Amino acid sequence: QVQLVESGGGSVQAGGSLRLSCAASVETLPGACMFWFRQAPGKEREPVASIYTTNEYTKSADSVKGRFTMSQDSAKKTVYLQMNSLKPEDTAMYYCARVRAFNRDCYGLLLGRPAADWSWGQGIQVTVSS
Repeated sequence: QVQLVESGGGSVQAGGSLRLSCAASVETLPGACMFWFRQAPGKEREPVASIYTTNEYTKSADSVKGRFTMSQDSAKKTVYLQMNSLKPEDTAMYYCARVRAFNRDCYGLLLGRPAADWSWGQGIQVTVSS
């Protein structure tokens, strides 16, 4: 099982920025879809952004488009989530996840791959105050 270690969370005022990092214990980064999910108290976990690590194709949720950017550093085997213009409604536990993939349709894997295929980080808290 791949180990994913998140860092970079914390507390920030509305309008501020944070960058989350997720380091993967893999030989090489390509060949997977990696996601950032978030879960706020009382709400379901939702995908925030994804990256197909073979060609760095990214996709993000409508709620964060234009504010959040997912990227990767293949040499460091790390993916990032740059979060700008943060809002109180972005407050949540953020999780990094990885699943093997052979094309860039990462969101298509959300329902198509069994739970055993996924690796998850431990989660990291992001709190945005108004």
